[in-house]
Amino acid sequence: MKSLKTIDKKIKNGIYPLVTLFILILVWELTIDMLKIPSYLIPSPSDILIEFKEDWQILLMHSKVTLIETILGLIISVLLALFIGTLMDFVTIIKKSLYPLMYVTQMIPTITIAPLLVIWFGFGIKSKVLLVVLTCFFPILVNFTDGIDKIDQDFLNMFRLMKSSRLKTFIHLKFPMALGDFFTGLKISSTYAFIAATVAEWLGGASGLGVYMVRAKSSYALDKVFACTILVVLFSLIFVGAINILRDIVIRSNHEH
Repeated sequence: MKSLKTIDKKIKNGIYPLVTLFILILVWELTIDMLKIPSYLIPSPSDILIEFKEDWQILLMHSKVTLIETILGLIISVLLALFIGTLMDFVTIIKKSLYPLMYVTQMIPTITIAPLLVIWFGFGIKSKVLLVVLTCFFPILVNFTDGIDKIDQDFLNMFRLMKSSRLKTFIHLKFPMALGDFFTGLKISSTYAFIAATVAEWLGGASGLGVYMVRAKSSYALDKVFACTILVVLFSLIFVGAINILRDIVIRSNHEH
């Protein structure tokens, strides 16, 4: 009964943004039609819909490339963040030495790193995946380590009283309790991931949504640019939704055990 109420509440909460979005699209369409704004300046929603209908195969091909780059980058970011976060917990000197430097790296704009990666690693998939990793790794690491650091001292003392080793304490206490924060970092990173992949594609490549956007922009085909932008937003939303579902499953399973 409780779960049905929760589902009903989620559906009702989801209706409001959908209605708002529908109204905005309607106003957008009517404004373009009334003011006779040309499509090379601002395309109407119907123009974008036609673009999806006519070029869906091309968009699908470019989407596959961007998705592969993003997924690979996210997987590497997760593995790297978990490994370094675990290492920092066990070896304090590493945390003291590396943590401040990692903050500094995040102050460097993505747009300035991307050209260097393209020069060093070429126009292939490597430079794109690396930019995704550099962009996504830090939020996951920070949230994971923060989750470990904020564990209640009483729990840690209880494990010490039971003569639990550092490894067992990490496996049975720290890691499970840091999962909520870890997934928060992963959600943040999943939205950055598509932006990073697209930016890297802008600067060079044979395929990908970023490449398609640059070509479309050069020919003033803004309906194509908007279509690509909408796809990036949709993919980001799907990733965030999937991560939320995975988080609920993992944390529920963790609580049961």
